[in-house]
Amino acid sequence: MCSVRWYVSCRLVDGFDTEGLARQLESTGAGYLILTIGQNSGHYLAPNKTYDALVGIHPSKCSRRDLIADMQRALAPRGMRLMAYLPAGAPDQDKVAMQRLEWTRGAHPNREFQSKWERVIQEWSSRWGAKVSGWWFDGCYWPNTMYRSPQPPNFASFAASARKGNPGSIVAFNRGVLVPIVSITEQEDYTAGETDEPQRIRYSEFWQDGAQFHMLSYLGHRWSGGPPRFTAAQAAEWTGRIVGQGGVVSWDVPTDPRGLIPAEFLEQLREIGKTVKASRQR
Repeated sequence: MCSVRWYVSCRLVDGFDTEGLARQLESTGAGYLILTIGQNSGHYLAPNKTYDALVGIHPSKCSRRDLIADMQRALAPRGMRLMAYLPAGAPDQDKVAMQRLEWTRGAHPNREFQSKWERVIQEWSSRWGAKVSGWWFDGCYWPNTMYRSPQPPNFASFAASARKGNPGSIVAFNRGVLVPIVSITEQEDYTAGETDEPQRIRYSEFWQDGAQFHMLSYLGHRWSGGPPRFTAAQAAEWTGRIVGQGGVVSWDVPTDPRGLIPAEFLEQLREIGKTVKASRQR
């Protein structure tokens, strides 16, 4: 059972409608879903014994339900893949986790933290195996200080931890909004591609120093919230233009408490799907 303090988080994970979301995504023609494991709150939507042992928080802030595994189970019969989102740092709204994981925000080597964090990632990756096809790591803001060491922990060990259960997993490391969109290490397979102005993206080629060109932006007025800020036609045009020339586009959308996409965003995604399909047939 969950404590009163974390009841809402547990209820949201337990009530997440994986089949309903999978049906919605199928109707858009999407080929994959990037699902957030957890972020700054310290709550995670899948169990992890390594994390629990390291932070020592009881009851655990990791859910009992493995939502990643359940979501993949709903996506697979529909021919869609699942990817996982995870920050590269400790949850900064959880002081206990920050301290016990030995995380210091800023341009610090954070070697003790990184060694621990890779162990956490390895447990998830080993459990999920080929169920997870890729990873998108957020907040790699200080790559020179944290990850460009010749000895592990470094970019190579970070990527290896994500590929522990599936050597074929694709990996990207997000340094933040970079203009133009570029790859930041030979260890990533595709560009993180974060931008808040998708209409301004300029591109000349779709392999950036060995990494697949990928753009990530949001359809709402903010990440995972607000009403649509673009028309369906605008978002579809930008997406089709990039995909038609060999790139990849991911859109962030809000969801309701059941994990379902609101109607106005679902219609936008369906319009985008139609445009992408047409661009591929040219």
